Amino acid sequence: MKSVEDWLSSLKESDKLIVVEGIKDKRALENFDIANIITLNKPIYKLVEDIYKTKKEVVILTDLDKEGKYLYKRLKSDLQRFGVKIDNKFREFLLRETKISNIEGIRI
Repeated sequence: MKSVEDWLSSLKESDKLIVVEGIKDKRALENFDIANIITLNKPIYKLVEDIYKTKKEVVILTDLDKEGKYLYKRLKSDLQRFGVKIDNKFREFLLRETKISNIEGIRI
């Protein structure tokens, strides 16, 4: 991935489940025709159980602020305990290659 456009295209083409913090984040990604998005709209333990049942690989796209980083670590740890595979490349791209700090702020 070399640009945000490439990033969005790769995310759209993946069959992975995408976890975002809120409805604004979900809508921002849906504006780029990205599907398979769920929000943190329930306690983390319930969300982890629901995700585990899907048997899908997960992309965690919480915001890159203090709260988002905490949620990311907690979700990653809890999901991995259930054997769910986490794809970090999308999050790492945002951290290393962009100045984007929240998912709802993605623009091209």
